Amino acid sequence: MTGLAIRLDPPWLVADLGAPLRVLSFAPHRPGLVRARQIVWREVRNADLTPDLAVGPWIARALAERDLQGAVAMLTSRDIRRFTRSCCTVAGWTVAALATVGLGNAEAVGRRLPPRDPEAAGYGTINLALRISAALPGAGISVPAQIEALSLAAEARTAAVMAAGLDLLTGRATGTGTDCIAIAAFPGTEAHAGLHTSLGEAIGRSVLESVGAGVRDWMEEMTHG
Repeated sequence: MTGLAIRLDPPWLVADLGAPLRVLSFAPHRPGLVRARQIVWREVRNADLTPDLAVGPWIARALAERDLQGAVAMLTSRDIRRFTRSCCTVAGWTVAALATVGLGNAEAVGRRLPPRDPEAAGYGTINLALRISAALPGAGISVPAQIEALSLAAEARTAAVMAAGLDLLTGRATGTGTDCIAIAAFPGTEAHAGLHTSLGEAIGRSVLESVGAGVRDWMEEMTHG
């Protein structure tokens, strides 16, 4: 996959971006706008996250033990071996997507379900990382375009989930209560990443493919075991 080297070492999944890039996320470890070379998944179970555990310091220590303290890191209860990925190029923009998808704690936006037993509900969380690059050497995107890219990735993720037709008591599932998205890109002058742009098309298609495949995999696993 262009510019995105993946290393699977359960309970860790590491996506190497090939170079330190500007990463925008709301990840548990190093959220916001930061510079990082890796985006990391850590698979967890309820037994790992006891009520008295301070999650932030715990994941920071675990990352430091693997020399990954500078990474952006996300947590998931999904089996990370079931990751999905895609890569799409449109008019010189290439977007590589990597996702882990579970819908055990799915919600319909705007209405919350009562608290559920996470073990009974199956594996939750959609964690998604994108790496954006351009054919033109040195080309990159502005901070507003990166924010727009995150918004568009969320829209495509929601579309992929809704296409699965998972109906809850509160309506059709649109995502989970613990979704996370990280967008990595080179800084630059490209000002827009919306639906009318070639970059936006590449973002949308890569997310639809990766999250859609993950949703179908999860649905099949929950149906047939």
